[in-house]
Amino acid sequence: MDPEYFKSYEMCWGTLGTVRPFSNFHPDRDAVEIQAALEKKDAGTLVRILTNRSNAQRQVIAKTYEDTTQKDLAAGVKKALAGDLETLLLELLMPPLEYEAYRLQQAMVGLGTDEETLLEILCTRSGKQLQEISTAYTYLYKKDLEKELKGETSGDFAKLVVALLHKESVAGGVQRDIQSLSVSLNGKKADVDPWIDILTSRDSDHLNKVLMGLEMESGQMVNQALEKRFTGDIRLGLRVLVQCIQSPDVYLAKRLTTKKASIVQGIMVSHCEEDLLCIRTAYLKLTGTSLYTALQTQFKGDHLQALLAICRSED
Repeated sequence: MDPEYFKSYEMCWGTLGTVRPFSNFHPDRDAVEIQAALEKKDAGTLVRILTNRSNAQRQVIAKTYEDTTQKDLAAGVKKALAGDLETLLLELLMPPLEYEAYRLQQAMVGLGTDEETLLEILCTRSGKQLQEISTAYTYLYKKDLEKELKGETSGDFAKLVVALLHKESVAGGVQRDIQSLSVSLNGKKADVDPWIDILTSRDSDHLNKVLMGLEMESGQMVNQALEKRFTGDIRLGLRVLVQCIQSPDVYLAKRLTTKKASIVQGIMVSHCEEDLLCIRTAYLKLTGTSLYTALQTQFKGDHLQALLAICRSED
């Protein structure tokens, strides 16, 4: 068999995602079923099909639907459905990079900025992914992501956000980095610059060694030190960044405990083909309840069924 076939399925088998490519995939059949479901406003059929296909397969369905009906699938979903379910299915129809760009835009649109969603994406995505998301943002909104972030933030927090957007992996000495961070906390006023510089320019293995070394040297947890020595948005930013370096799954599981629809949907859609199994495990460890059970206490109807299908199973 063609080795390219196996390459294309690497993401599926051995993945830590919950949504995988549907093996018996017939986009023409799906498009016909979806067309009938939209006409009848049959939410159950739409949920069954769209939550059981990978994102790449959904893009093929959307194209097939448009070719056969001369209509846009997303527009059809908007017309047939409403509320949280409509939002969730529209999010599932977005290509992954465009979806992350959309989440960043939503975090900045209107009154006030949703700093934590900005941080969630900037802290959990790699430098390469963020450059691709930035390109998608410009394509979708005809605006420069860095300029938009600068316009929505200020001071040290703006510095951190821009540094995260351009994060890279530069070699550094563990002991030297521990020393720099330690010194930065010892002055009358804590110096944030070494924190921004080091935490956005090293790989996670290196940074975990640095943070563990700093904790051993100072005798306190890094989060406690940040809590004492910094204030406001920069404190929030550094704390989220440290949590994402130490364990992104635990950080995302904590975010899910808010049970706010936009946060739950954002994380589940973003991570369902990557590492939602890890996040589910962290959630169970953190709360003593499975994510699958927790969703049932907070959401209902077809919206709940869609979330459960993405979550996939009990832990």
